[in-house]
Amino acid sequence: MSEEKYDAAMDLLRRLDLENLESNLQALIELEPALAADLLSSVDTPLTVKADPSCSGREFLCCDYNRDIDSHRSPWSNEYFPRLSAEELAESPFPSDALRRLEVLANDSMDIYRDLYYEGGVSSVYMWSVDDAADDFAGVVLFKKGAQSTSHWDSIHVFEVLHEGSHEVVYRITTTIILRLKDANAVALSGNLTRQTEKTASLPSGSEERTHITHVTNLGSAIEEVEGQMRNLLEVVYFDKTKDVYHELRNDAAESLQVNRDKHQDLIKGLQGL
Repeated sequence: MSEEKYDAAMDLLRRLDLENLESNLQALIELEPALAADLLSSVDTPLTVKADPSCSGREFLCCDYNRDIDSHRSPWSNEYFPRLSAEELAESPFPSDALRRLEVLANDSMDIYRDLYYEGGVSSVYMWSVDDAADDFAGVVLFKKGAQSTSHWDSIHVFEVLHEGSHEVVYRITTTIILRLKDANAVALSGNLTRQTEKTASLPSGSEERTHITHVTNLGSAIEEVEGQMRNLLEVVYFDKTKDVYHELRNDAAESLQVNRDKHQDLIKGLQGL
């Protein structure tokens, strides 16, 4: 029965306005609290931004993957904000030392990517270990543009890095783009798009630093490729289709207006002939 409720909730969220996604999600959780964990892990919501006071107020992105209680871990200082108590921190998730070094490198690299491709915005990378696997790990790469605007772009890349053999690695990435556009006339266009990709690459033997650089390079190239494909898909398919529908509706409206004007003129001529 819970699976049927979950499917019904997901089906409902797909049909509701994306602008109210967070409030709709919260309403469903209040209606059926047993679905909270599944819904929060399955539904991507627009990213929020916080400032890290330990790094001169540098901004970072918040999502379910860096949250503990009501606090979020900053990728810059590796601290939770708002700050947690010592007892809470003892139970809070942190990456291992080696994974933290990789996380720092990935954040620096993706920050350069963000600056080159987005020319602004905020980026964050978070990583965590995969249970029962010594070398495997997972993480998320986040980008947000337009945090201070009514229009925004959120790009969420959840990935797994799975080792197959001693020198072969599989990167599985699930990418979600959440887009909202709103102009001065309050005309809004919003939606999201999700794609899954998989890439297999060789992992050279050597030092930890070399391995980390290879991981970041492989993840960066895969994310660059999938983001380019999804941007083109949004621009060529969805935007062009929206323009076609708009122009068709506008032309139909113009034709209807002309027909009404002709009828009005005929009526006036008929009255003048009386």
